[in-house]
Amino acid sequence: MNAMNPPVIDIRGLWTRFGETVVHQDLDLTVNHGDILSLVGGSGSGKTTLMRQMLGLAKPAKGCVNVLGYDVTHADSVWQLRNRWGVLFQQGALFSALTVFDNVALPMRELRVLPEEVIHDAVLLKLSMVGISPEDAMKLPADLSGGMVKRVALARALALEPELLFLDEPTSGLDPHLSDSFVELIRSLHEELHFTVIMISHDLDTILALSTQIAVLAEKRVVAKGTLREVLAMRHSFIDEFFLGTRGRRALNGTGISLEACGQGGK
Repeated sequence: MNAMNPPVIDIRGLWTRFGETVVHQDLDLTVNHGDILSLVGGSGSGKTTLMRQMLGLAKPAKGCVNVLGYDVTHADSVWQLRNRWGVLFQQGALFSALTVFDNVALPMRELRVLPEEVIHDAVLLKLSMVGISPEDAMKLPADLSGGMVKRVALARALALEPELLFLDEPTSGLDPHLSDSFVELIRSLHEELHFTVIMISHDLDTILALSTQIAVLAEKRVVAKGTLREVLAMRHSFIDEFFLGTRGRRALNGTGISLEACGQGGK
């Protein structure tokens, strides 16, 4: 990327240690504006830790983590960015004592600059964007289905119209129909609002349906990064196991990608 259009996320020489255990070693990763990048990797590869480092919630042992032009290893940088990103947590993480309306209003109220009537209209707009009615806005999270919880959590993540959206297992716990519906919602909002997405997911259908870029974590670093076709062209044991096993081949059937063209026809 040139200086006029710098990366949204630029990670260089990242090391992560927990005691004597090294999770990341000389890890590099670049995410460009408008990408939907999926982080995939085996258990213990450090996907969640890497996302936490992008959010400034965990510090690397060494290396640079720049997000939207800020070094997020510094607390003051995270403070500057808090209104420019949104996070959808795996289980939604809605506040159980707050109504749907108040959960979505919370980030707006924390700004302490918006009048309540503006917040009211903005909350109803965000809920409408994710398919939640004004009648449901007064419900508590305990009264919602799993799919509705995800939608409300997405509305809250988008409350401040962020440039960057983090998704942690966005379709986890949803049945196939609800999962497909939620994926379509994310895709349509991405097309409309043009934000950048970092997603962790184990669900191949979700990864293949949404990703414009895939980053494969293995051997303590990013061993492959690119489009699905580019990643499939790489020879690596995790890529073979994850994408080219029985489940992977079944999911790939609907993508129109020829494994032979990627050099994987004999797998």
